[in-house]
Amino acid sequence: MDVGLGHGLRNKFAVAKANGDHEKAKKYVSTTYAILFIIVGIFFLCFVVVNGFNPWTTILNVDENFNQELSQLALIVFSFFSLKFVAKLVTTIIVADQKPAVRDVVNLVSKIIILITIFLLTRTTTSSLIYVGLAYTGLPVLVLVLASFYFYNTTYRKYSPSIKSIDFSYAKDLIGLGWKFFVIQISVTILFTTDNIIISQLFGPAEVTPYQIANKYYGIVLMFFAILISPMWSAYTEAFEKDDFDWIKNVIRKQEKTWLLIILIVIGMTIIAEPVYKFWVGEEVRISLFLSACWGLFVILQTYNIIYTYFLNGVGMVKLQMITATISIFINIPLSIFFARTIGLGLPGVILATCVSIFIYSITRKIQVTKIINGNATGIWGQ
Repeated sequence: MDVGLGHGLRNKFAVAKANGDHEKAKKYVSTTYAILFIIVGIFFLCFVVVNGFNPWTTILNVDENFNQELSQLALIVFSFFSLKFVAKLVTTIIVADQKPAVRDVVNLVSKIIILITIFLLTRTTTSSLIYVGLAYTGLPVLVLVLASFYFYNTTYRKYSPSIKSIDFSYAKDLIGLGWKFFVIQISVTILFTTDNIIISQLFGPAEVTPYQIANKYYGIVLMFFAILISPMWSAYTEAFEKDDFDWIKNVIRKQEKTWLLIILIVIGMTIIAEPVYKFWVGEEVRISLFLSACWGLFVILQTYNIIYTYFLNGVGMVKLQMITATISIFINIPLSIFFARTIGLGLPGVILATCVSIFIYSITRKIQVTKIINGNATGIWGQ
């Protein structure tokens, strides 16, 4: 929905700040807020019109008696979802300033408040998707709004958005890079969120549970690795602007060594997966070793991919990434159905198809990064 503007702002803000052009950075911030308000407003109005006609029970493969409640829930979730796109721009500024830990604190506060609220709801009300939807989507927006007021009046006062600083001539810079990120974001969203729908349609909604439990288990490694290298995006932007390729090469080598450690950790997690699952969720949910191994493979491939993706995103050379990401979504869905149903692999087949898709574009990204830092990236390799 943000047409890649968040990532576009992250790069442009980092460059302007590195060059000491604070006024330009402020204009980028103000203009991004203005454009996002317009885009989100249009999307929201369109959603309100079509929401009442959406067959949510068919899409989610659940009982038709839930149709009205799901329609209300969808409106609530989409409303806060839209507001979050605008409100979370403050975390984009924080990360562009190479302070991802501060961003993570904001996210942690949201998670803690949600956890407390959900716990209180289980003790004070009857089960309600509406209450859960409000808690999961409304509370993070509240935290982000409060964080925006705080940071734009303290640390980032000089960059605080204002109507006077809106300059739509800057939109070309933001959207010129942003639309490429938009295509990549859409592709990645489809790649990583269609699995639940595929499983629900092929095997029933109940089978989403073991699939997502394995996802959360191995996702811990992915989360920590992403936190570890998150500052590198904006750091790459600054280093590339200053032609500091020796530093870039050194950082990437260190990350590749860390990735070898990730492989060992994932293997260890797979060995102890069964007792961990039993301790975590009990005996009712059964998760096969094959499914765990496939999720482990996914984490190994995705962490490898992240190493090079962050560099390419930081320097804004994402055209090849955009193409390969788009190709992957056309491969993933039919391949998921083929592995899961035709071959009979079941749930592991769905994540295995995602692994194949990731493997394809991980290779091209590694090649592109090598060419760029060695100074021989020509044609699409340097775009």
